[in-house]
Amino acid sequence: MDKIKTFIKRLNTIGINIKLSTNYPWIYIDQINDKKVTEKFKAKHGFTLAFMPIRINQKLEFTDISEIFKLLRKYCK
Repeated sequence: MDKIKTFIKRLNTIGINIKLSTNYPWIYIDQINDKKVTEKFKAKHGFTLAFMPIRINQKLEFTDISEIFKLLRKYCK
């Protein structure tokens, strides 16, 4: 979860506020700057930011950082 906290903190420093939700193992982006995210990516229920580890030896992985930043650019106009 340190990766997620760092990601959110860095976005906040440049004026982007995101709200997340989870449904194990998915972590979804729900809102960007108080705008509801309607796109779906790597899931049927929302835009997946990352997957939580299922096994002990796994690490949290972002889905696709380029797709995430495309979404951020779209909602921050």
